[in-house]
Amino acid sequence: MNILVTGTSRGIGYDTVKTLAQNPANKIIALSRNKASMEKLAKEVAPSTIQILPLDLTNFDDVYLYSALSEIDSIDLLVNNAGLLINKSFEELSIEDWKNIFDVNVFGIVHLVKALLPKLKKKEGAHILNISSMGGVQGSSKFPGLSAYSASKAAVINMTECLAEELKEDNIKVNCLALGAVQTEMLAEAFPDYKAPLTSSEMANYISWFALNGHHFHNGKVIPVAVSTP
Repeated sequence: MNILVTGTSRGIGYDTVKTLAQNPANKIIALSRNKASMEKLAKEVAPSTIQILPLDLTNFDDVYLYSALSEIDSIDLLVNNAGLLINKSFEELSIEDWKNIFDVNVFGIVHLVKALLPKLKKKEGAHILNISSMGGVQGSSKFPGLSAYSASKAAVINMTECLAEELKEDNIKVNCLALGAVQTEMLAEAFPDYKAPLTSSEMANYISWFALNGHHFHNGKVIPVAVSTP
């Protein structure tokens, strides 16, 4: 399969690429702004080979984006994992904070999917998997400091449902995993004293399985992936 994963410089994205690379038949494109970290990732998965794509998804220059993706012929699987979390009270969150979070978590997906649609359409039964959060699920527990993050992840959930309807005629499936707490660098930076119940590699194993298989059973679905309720 031709697979593109975003947010691969660390955490879940990094471990997801490592898991998917265990199958040498997969051609994986790892996308992140951090080139040095991706070069380290490429060495870790050797002898499997991955293509690293240093790309800033918050740069919304279409010429820049389409040029960076021009060498990709077709995509079977797109995993939109890149994310930004800022832990601040609503009062402390600046408008710039809100823009930064939505640029990464929402508009990065919008621009990338639009750019890759012709390449996804080339594959019968392509799959777009969006990684959201339980914080974006209606009725789930909410936490102080995460208003912008949770709002952005709610947008990803709704966008997933809309895209699944719009793209079904092209036989492109779109699903979303709403993750609970996972022990990643991003979580540790936002909540230094919190210990999550799942490791990054454990979650990456599940994400990889669902990315490869979930679209055979689901379309337009938001799947909670959490060990607590809600």
